[in-house]
Amino acid sequence: MLDPPTSRPLEGPGQAEDDELDFYARVFEVIDMRSFSNLWYWIGLAVFWSSLSYYVLGVPWDMIQRARRGGEERMAADVQDLVRVNVNRLLMIGRVSGLLALWFAAFAMTLLAILAFWYGVEFAQAVFFIAAPGAAVGVLAVNRAHRIANEQAVGEVLYRHLLHHRRTVQAIGMASIFVTAMFGMYQNLAIGAWG
Repeated sequence: MLDPPTSRPLEGPGQAEDDELDFYARVFEVIDMRSFSNLWYWIGLAVFWSSLSYYVLGVPWDMIQRARRGGEERMAADVQDLVRVNVNRLLMIGRVSGLLALWFAAFAMTLLAILAFWYGVEFAQAVFFIAAPGAAVGVLAVNRAHRIANEQAVGEVLYRHLLHHRRTVQAIGMASIFVTAMFGMYQNLAIGAWG
């Protein structure tokens, strides 16, 4: 007597596609692609704001503190040189391509806002909550660079400008992280953390 045929699924062109889709589904299960429930997004947000507040107009904050404490005279000269170079660079960029950069930034922010809040794309929302306050900090940096250049600030006046700029960036950063956290929690509760 012959053995009955075993019921084995036939492999065809559709089977390979199913395996590929299954692979991608598993990858997306392991790597959470939703922004506000992803730990990497929050780490990136923290690194972004800590970097912006550490580099004040391109000068590391620890250098500014050491120069301000009246340590080495050479350190104060280095800080003033770094500020001068970065201020001139910001002003030159503003003169050469300021209008084009402003147009492009406005276009990008408008596109992000439409994708984020009109169409509800969560990735665009996440990028918007980083890019919008980051753009505000950029505008403040150019404004501060103009003020430093116009006053030709050196010494204690320069340090006050840098300290004020850093505190403003930190305030914007704290407000931005708070608003982003509130919106992210709302999104996670409304959509569901695993939905």
